[in-house]
Amino acid sequence: MKTMLFTLWRYRYFILGAIKNELLTRFARNRLGAIWMIIHPLAQVAIYTLVLSAVLSAKLPGINNQYAYAIYLMAGILSWSLFNEVLNRCLNVFLEHGNLLKKIAFPHLTLPLIVTGHALLNHALLFLATLAVLVILLHPPTLSLLWIPLMVLLNLGLALGLGLSFGILNVFIRDIGQIVPVILQFWFWLTPIVYTTSMLPESYRALFLLNPLSAIVMGYQDILVYGHRPELTQLIYPACLAALTLALALFLYRRASQEMVDIL
Repeated sequence: MKTMLFTLWRYRYFILGAIKNELLTRFARNRLGAIWMIIHPLAQVAIYTLVLSAVLSAKLPGINNQYAYAIYLMAGILSWSLFNEVLNRCLNVFLEHGNLLKKIAFPHLTLPLIVTGHALLNHALLFLATLAVLVILLHPPTLSLLWIPLMVLLNLGLALGLGLSFGILNVFIRDIGQIVPVILQFWFWLTPIVYTTSMLPESYRALFLLNPLSAIVMGYQDILVYGHRPELTQLIYPACLAALTLALALFLYRRASQEMVDIL
């Protein structure tokens, strides 16, 4: 483990340079540049708000704001966008760079780290845009924002652990790359993003909390919507699962890193 971390540290400038080049390549011909990173999720918020706010806005207790549902949606989509981007991109990261892996000797784990760094920059820009919108909607953030790094860390750990595990398996079983996006579509609707857990029958609430992302999303909502710290006891489960998935990903990587190059 120490050797792996030391090797990644030696390649830190390669990782940072690759993140920078990816950003420059992505927006080289776009006049709006990085603004596109935040337009898509904010457009998604606007669509859901227009379609569903008339039905759900009155059912958000504790928020004295006419734009309560839009605020609630922004918090949920902010957390989901990071998870979804990291997992989806890690899923195909080794397949997309197969030729590079066969021609150049470098630590393969730098690839998911590059993906993660890029996703974090997207998340930071969307987070700043979300804060600006909250101020415009007369719902300024509170000191509870200090808990956001913890939520980002848990979100990132779970997404990276699952994404890297699926990404390695996808090299050997290509059906994984088709199944995971379908699972993510169901996962989105099984997470309290466009609805609150209080709207669910009590007999089903415990089942929804088995979804590790539910506690993470609710943590974002506690911070940005309700202005208080997240329920720390609810975060124990996703934290443990994030640690387990990261451990599984490292185990799979150690066992399969050489065979991946042969297959690719």
